[in-house]
Amino acid sequence: MKYEVVYIKADYEPWWMFEDWEQKIQSRKAFETAQEALEYLRELNNEFGSKYKYREERKDCFFAYWTDNERIFCEGCDEDLQIFHGVVSLMDGKPASLMMMNNSNI
Repeated sequence: MKYEVVYIKADYEPWWMFEDWEQKIQSRKAFETAQEALEYLRELNNEFGSKYKYREERKDCFFAYWTDNERIFCEGCDEDLQIFHGVVSLMDGKPASLMMMNNSNI
């Protein structure tokens, strides 16, 4: 198994994983074990949690962080769009919860 934790910055929440989501990646780290990936995921979530006012989580593998004042103007839609900082945990390239794993799976 391949375990990864990915940080994306986009004008949409990470769980949407639109076609271009990989172009929005700011960092991508691979790990040998689920435990190592989970430790890094927790570190990253703690860091983002202290930086950003809002947080939302989906399926224990998608984490979105944002603040009111971080927006970009979208010419095509003629409005300001919210910027989201997304953290995603992946197993073999697919979103998966590392938190659901117990020691017998690692």
